[in-house]
Amino acid sequence: MTERLPSSSSAAEADSDRLPPARFALGAHTWKEIAHLLANLPMSLFGFVYVVTMLGVGFGLTVTVVGLPLLSAGLMGARQLGKLERARARALLGVRVDEPSRLRLRRGGGFFPRLWLALKDPVGWRTVLYDLIRLPWGIVTFAVTLVSLFVLWPVLPYLARGMTNVDRAMVRGLLSPSDELERRIAELESDRGVVVDTAAADLRRIERDLHDGAQARLVNLAMGLGLAKEKLLEGQADEHVAAMVEEAHGEVKLALQELRDLARGIHPAVLTDRGLDAALSSVASRCTVPVRVTVDLPGRPAAAIEGIAYFTVSELLQNVSKHSMAKSASVEVWRADDRLLIQVWDDGRGGASLDGGTGMRGLADRLGAVDGLFVVDSPEGGPTTVTAELPWRDRELTPARQDASAR
Repeated sequence: MTERLPSSSSAAEADSDRLPPARFALGAHTWKEIAHLLANLPMSLFGFVYVVTMLGVGFGLTVTVVGLPLLSAGLMGARQLGKLERARARALLGVRVDEPSRLRLRRGGGFFPRLWLALKDPVGWRTVLYDLIRLPWGIVTFAVTLVSLFVLWPVLPYLARGMTNVDRAMVRGLLSPSDELERRIAELESDRGVVVDTAAADLRRIERDLHDGAQARLVNLAMGLGLAKEKLLEGQADEHVAAMVEEAHGEVKLALQELRDLARGIHPAVLTDRGLDAALSSVASRCTVPVRVTVDLPGRPAAAIEGIAYFTVSELLQNVSKHSMAKSASVEVWRADDRLLIQVWDDGRGGASLDGGTGMRGLADRLGAVDGLFVVDSPEGGPTTVTAELPWRDRELTPARQDASAR
């Protein structure tokens, strides 16, 4: 796992400590600062023209259907300008700030929610502000530095240090990810909608299964037993009544099996009692394709993460059975740092995609809602490899388990 850079505040102090004091003699640090100041004019001019054009076209066309999409695309481009400016400040000024995390525009969440998330991106808008105010400052720093190279040579190191300190403050204040919390809140609001929709769909599925399955069988059972009771009261204890009772007995067994299957679909008991290894082995045994299961975990993750992992593998193996025409498959589950990784492979015909109508999109949305990832690699002709990644959270022990572990 890549080590995170220091926070912007601590980085600011570290940068100040690392910079040597300005002296009359022009050292390497001073020449880097001079190069940065001379490059301010062309860079700020380019950024200003881009931002003004982007804002003018985007807002000017908001009366049409392309205005807001163009504005959101412009903000994505502004993010790249900010990345370039951070790299320039890092190379020439020694300013090191964290890179903002990538804006995650999830497919399947609808065009307008994705568009709104891009338009609210605080990183993009702060970069726009940075490029707007940089042009006059770029002109000033270019002119002062150029004149000082020929006229004010003795004090140039001090002028360069003072002006680049302003540049450092701008980079830290406007291009650092200090407002990432705002974007994460926007993402979590979008994720909440996905979770609500998924939960509603699951409830509708359970209701449909109960209505069309076990409930219908229990109604037929009640009717059959009622007819048998009437015949017994009438003294007709013949083979016909025995057949009706036998049929009712069969209906009871089928209804019980359907209720077990439904309960397993909500949350299997084997997962609660024995964990992912046993639960996934049970799922693999019901697959029509031979499946090799490998689970290498140091412990059990949180129940919610464990459940998502189980149902992800379960649905992927159902796809293998129904659509892949595979001869073999495998499931691997392991932990890497603070992530739970899942990989499901089969040697079938391939061609699976997030938009293929096999439930892949729903899986991707569910994992995305808990800050997970879902990647499908399935060329035509196969094989298919699906990789899922979930955040690892340790399982909380109940008081009974805590006592047991203490003993």
